[in-house]
Amino acid sequence: MPWLDADDAGDGAKGDAGASASSRSSRAQALAVELRSILEEGRLKPHFQPILDLRTGDVHGFEGLIRGPSDSVLHSPMNLFGVASASGLLFETERACVQILSAAFSSSGQRRKLFVNVSPDALALGFPGSIINLAEMEGLGLSPDDLVIELTECRSSLDFAQLVAAADHYRQQGFAIAMDDLGEGFSSLRLWSELRPEYVKIDQHFIQGVATDPVKHQFLRSIQEIAHKTGAKIVAEGLETEADLAVVMDLGLEYGQGYLLGRPNPVPRSVPVPELMRRTGANGQRSLAAWMSQSRTTASKLMMFISSIRPDASQEQVHERFLKEPSLLSLPVVKDGLPVGLINRYAFLDAMSRPFSRELYGKKPCEAIMSRNILVVEHSISLHELSERLLDSDPRHILHGFIITRGGFYAGMGSSHDLMREITQMQIQAARYANPLTQLPGNVPINEHLDSLLEQDVPFVACYCDLDHFKPYNDVYGYQRGDEVIYWIGKLLESVCDPDRDFVGHIGGDDFLVVMRSLDWRERCERILERFHAGRDRFFGAEHLAAGGYTSEDRLHRPVFHPLFSLSIGAVPARSGAFSSHHEIAAAVATAKKEAKAIEGCSLFVERRESGFLDSY
Repeated sequence: MPWLDADDAGDGAKGDAGASASSRSSRAQALAVELRSILEEGRLKPHFQPILDLRTGDVHGFEGLIRGPSDSVLHSPMNLFGVASASGLLFETERACVQILSAAFSSSGQRRKLFVNVSPDALALGFPGSIINLAEMEGLGLSPDDLVIELTECRSSLDFAQLVAAADHYRQQGFAIAMDDLGEGFSSLRLWSELRPEYVKIDQHFIQGVATDPVKHQFLRSIQEIAHKTGAKIVAEGLETEADLAVVMDLGLEYGQGYLLGRPNPVPRSVPVPELMRRTGANGQRSLAAWMSQSRTTASKLMMFISSIRPDASQEQVHERFLKEPSLLSLPVVKDGLPVGLINRYAFLDAMSRPFSRELYGKKPCEAIMSRNILVVEHSISLHELSERLLDSDPRHILHGFIITRGGFYAGMGSSHDLMREITQMQIQAARYANPLTQLPGNVPINEHLDSLLEQDVPFVACYCDLDHFKPYNDVYGYQRGDEVIYWIGKLLESVCDPDRDFVGHIGGDDFLVVMRSLDWRERCERILERFHAGRDRFFGAEHLAAGGYTSEDRLHRPVFHPLFSLSIGAVPARSGAFSSHHEIAAAVATAKKEAKAIEGCSLFVERRESGFLDSY
């Protein structure tokens, strides 16, 4: 039994085996009595470890952990739950843990998720009873939406049906389910498929060292694809190095947990955004992804013309095509210009290689053996949308390829390999031109985005955001504090904008460009100014806040009083035909920004003149 000290084990060379067994039994009974005393006196100690949202850097929730009294051998969780299981006190122990953690979490005032560990055996022992009592939770001010039941690892004798029934009982009450330690023992892909948990926590074995282990990297990629299909959210456990965190973020795993992100603490508390997440842009990635999604690179770039075949063509004709064209992987079947099917090279040749297949089926129409399950896309679809369509479709389309049409009529073929290459190049370009501080798109993506909208004749509003009196702030508080201000503004702009319609770019320094297609763009601009004004005080000392500014030297070393920095926004609606390039927009918003900066304090200036005023630019 792992919860006993090594000194307690019997030694056949020193004593009678029966006496040794009796000693172990007495020791086990003593530990069971001690455990019962701990439970009755409420001496279990709660701890909370943060689980971070890797997309935003915010705390998503806390995993509740339990320790026994520090002066007891049951301080260790392994010993504590080992004795509980052996002495028949598992249900009572785990229920006490849930109560203690819930009470401590409620009293902390945190409004995050609480992940409570429950073993499958304890969950079923209480079913349909009260390992988690809904009335007790409500009495603490907690709702089912606040709690996540995390099924921990154990050597369970339960069958899947028992566990799924118990989990469904709590899910129907509103609790979410998490599956812990994917890749270890009881946790398995079969359980995942039957339990359908809202969260899946990947065992630390597959996280630690993933930056240098291609096998672990592929495992995480595969798990993320499964999660995408099932609607589960992934939690990467055991994050301890920046290299592993960078890989996990790059793969798009939603949540992370580990010493790098925060250690267990008796009180659940928020943690600062890790420096790596700031550098790699946990928030900025959203705008990079938005830029990619709004890119007008289309499927036509991937199109390869492959001569099609009619559905009434013989299978012998198909065979001859594949023999003459060794690089041909899929043959499109088209009738009256419309795609109706696809014949995969390997599937067809495998079927034709069987005895007498050519003699029996060679003259029959290929329509009989073509796949009607095909992915057809219009040539104008964006690569980002095409990749989403491909991932959501039958996995065979990734191997077989897809058909590209013009106006519904067959135009050519595309391959997933070429699609992945183009998407990768877009990602590299996005990262290359991202601002190193905020990871927001820089000047090149900004210009490309503006030109793309102009080309499509899509109405939008370009907003130049600039800080007033910012240089004196750097002189007084230092450039590092200045960087914190700029990073905060980037997050603020993203939080207000619609990621599906709006675009946030970082020109450089304290200058940002926001391109809005949201109809409520004016309200969003006003919201930016409101949140800016409400949040800027954190960057100033009490003395400067009271004085409304600070004194620094000008270029002639004369003391000059400067007010607290403010934010100016110059907005220019882009009407149809008003601009021909991003250069004209840049000139227009620069003028609007100057007008906004002429207004004291935080301000919004909207250019209201007719589009003709731009002709001189």
